[in-house]
Amino acid sequence: MNPTLVVDAMNVIGSRPTGWWRDRDGAVRGLVERLTVLARLDRQRIVVVVDGRPIPGIPEGDRDGVHVIYAARAGRNAADDRIIEFLREHDHPSQSELYTSDRDLASRASALGARVRGASALLQQLDDLESERA
Repeated sequence: MNPTLVVDAMNVIGSRPTGWWRDRDGAVRGLVERLTVLARLDRQRIVVVVDGRPIPGIPEGDRDGVHVIYAARAGRNAADDRIIEFLREHDHPSQSELYTSDRDLASRASALGARVRGASALLQQLDDLESERA
């Protein structure tokens, strides 16, 4: 059984200095689009958790194999807390793989049994996938 991939969206996006801060909504859209390709090809469940207000055109819920969740509140660690809430609600947190480079979040998720990988590992996987398809 493939693990559920849980993505700390803003942490992954922010791990590369691409100028994403000039178009946060576009950066989130781009990540979700890249994740939908991965979901289709690998037939994995992917959950992406986003900080901040909902982005027009990307409602919370399932979207082409990717489940989008927005942080339930504003403020510091809002998405982190939502990720932990998701993992606690998951029947088998040990079958989840969280992508984040946030040490505190990684520690909290590991304590629940989730496997944790760095943001760069996910981005490399997405880059490799795009290279293979080009």
